[in-house]
Amino acid sequence: MSVPGATGLDEAIEFHIVNSLGWRDLRPLQAAAVEPVRSGDNCVLVAPTAGGKTEAAIFPLMSEMVQRGWTNTSILYVTPLRALLNNLFPRIVGYCAWLGRRVALWHGDIGRSERRRILAERPDVLLTTPESIEAMLVSRGVDHKRLLGSVRAVVIDELHSFAGSDRGWHLLAVLERVERLAGRKIQRVGLSATVGNPEAVGSWMQGSTEGRRPVRVVREEAITTAEPEVTLDYVGSIRNAATVISRMHQGEKRLVFLESRRKAEELAFLLRERQVQTFVSHSSLSADERRRSEQAFAEARDTVIVATSTLELGVDIGDLDRVIQVDAPRTVSSFLQRLGRTGRRPGTARNALFLALDQKGLLDAAALLLLWKRGFVEDVAAPPHPRHLAAQQFLALALQEGAFGASRWRDWWGDLPVMTDGKEVLAYLAAEGFLIEDSGMLFTGARAEKEFGNRNFMDLLSSFITDLELRVVAGSDEIGFVSPLALPRNRDRQSKPLVLAGRGWLIRHVDWERFVVWVEEVPLKGDIKWPTDPVVHSFDLCQSQRDVLLGAIPDVHLSKRVPTALERLRAERAAEVTRDGLVLQPRPSGDWRLWTWAGLKANATLLAGLGLDATEIENESVILPAGVGASAVASADVNVVPQLSAEAITALKFSAALPPDLATRTLGERLADPEGAAMVKQRSLIRTVGRT
Repeated sequence: MSVPGATGLDEAIEFHIVNSLGWRDLRPLQAAAVEPVRSGDNCVLVAPTAGGKTEAAIFPLMSEMVQRGWTNTSILYVTPLRALLNNLFPRIVGYCAWLGRRVALWHGDIGRSERRRILAERPDVLLTTPESIEAMLVSRGVDHKRLLGSVRAVVIDELHSFAGSDRGWHLLAVLERVERLAGRKIQRVGLSATVGNPEAVGSWMQGSTEGRRPVRVVREEAITTAEPEVTLDYVGSIRNAATVISRMHQGEKRLVFLESRRKAEELAFLLRERQVQTFVSHSSLSADERRRSEQAFAEARDTVIVATSTLELGVDIGDLDRVIQVDAPRTVSSFLQRLGRTGRRPGTARNALFLALDQKGLLDAAALLLLWKRGFVEDVAAPPHPRHLAAQQFLALALQEGAFGASRWRDWWGDLPVMTDGKEVLAYLAAEGFLIEDSGMLFTGARAEKEFGNRNFMDLLSSFITDLELRVVAGSDEIGFVSPLALPRNRDRQSKPLVLAGRGWLIRHVDWERFVVWVEEVPLKGDIKWPTDPVVHSFDLCQSQRDVLLGAIPDVHLSKRVPTALERLRAERAAEVTRDGLVLQPRPSGDWRLWTWAGLKANATLLAGLGLDATEIENESVILPAGVGASAVASADVNVVPQLSAEAITALKFSAALPPDLATRTLGERLADPEGAAMVKQRSLIRTVGRT
């Protein structure tokens, strides 16, 4: 950077990069992103974890802010996690201070006094979540035009996380409304470490087609050519996993991932029993508890932090020596996020140790590693037909504007796919009293107040469902949250403690009016359960499991225990697979089990094609009634929607604001995998075992 302006950034920013940060040059992604971002085009920036993506977006946008004279709140920085915002905040504050510009943080943990300050002294950069933007838009205490009318660009961090869920559709719908307030198209810059189809995700990110800018993908491949050090071990139980973790890699900083909060708590307790300094992080711990854990972990050396996917995204917890995965994550993308936590220091390599607790965990881990070694990464696809979010957006717009024109609603969202069925949804909202029409204007109705009006319509601001949970408090400290189902019976509360944050707690009192559980810490191991949804495995992962059972072995280091465990696994499940096709097994009840190895969605679709309800399905198999055999499977029409019970639509948030048949169809379409089901029916050679 010896020549001012050589990077294409503002010279003041260049000066501080060299003199304040001590950088000799930009990272490859950062250098490559300057021109695309400064051009005003929509961009997707893809680089491995710790690849400097935040700076690749912020430095060019700051340059535009200075040189084009942007004032007031001109840049939004959006992430899916409050913890990630908290982590990024001091960094971006420091960068903007170089230019005398201000940054603010707004999410659910930010108090009223700070929000009032933000409204009075609008920051140049606002770090926030989609739900908080929605809250700003509908709040009567916020002049949303004044606050958001100057926005020029939005940075969408962890883009893949948004794009694969309803939160992404919600974000796009909210941004369309912000554009309407701003009177301009807003530049969108998405950041991601792991996405298999960045061009498609970039096209999705642009939202409605009117006035679209070009979308440009800027990639940085991993700089290191060293092969990651990945080991698969079979330990047989969570107690054995705790023993292995406590004895191996002592003196190192270890991050252990598990797929459930219950197992994370159990492992943390067992590690502490073995005198290992252990911290815990998952979604049911309080923000303060997570923050304390993450801060202590960042400052320590010989320590372990046990986490669920909450630490998969880009929250900085310092340099890691090792990632340990108990059983397996659900996707290769998740594994790559976690693997990228290591190998950040010069002279270190990316590494991961898989510890399988049982044969199912071993099969999952081996199959995922097999996919990874084949170079597979899942494409990110937005959930289809977000009609329930169309209902939410109509109601939110009525709150935002007080009323909106019944014939002018498309002015707010254009042809955004969220609103594809907007006419039908709006008609239902008006017919059922969610909205009331008067002189061509639509107002919030009594039904909307009844269904969503609690806590000033707070339930309307979030696109995902949260379970009822009780706050766990010890003295003045909030420890976290538990389901009411996790509480021991009244007579057992003095003898059966909970375990939360890796510690045991005796329940002293439950305040059902305030939803608070008062506890006292005890040195006893307890138990805790949270409601869990079925694990949905993809067609590709299930097929990889089948390959493992048929003899495939991932090209990673295997412990001495793994070959024996795999041999035993294959012997026990040999009747479930064949190289020639599929296996059809009789059951004592007289019906049949078809081993499809196709995943939950493909199996549900196959059953629908046979005219059967999507019940008793698993990722690996389906149950077929007597009389439905190989010929019926081969001729099934798989271009259908799985049949679901009426109760199932409660899994679709805002389903109460949709016609019941439309809500049921929407959820069914989201559970469909016609391509996977078609692959199943093409394997017409089916081996029937156990019956002649």
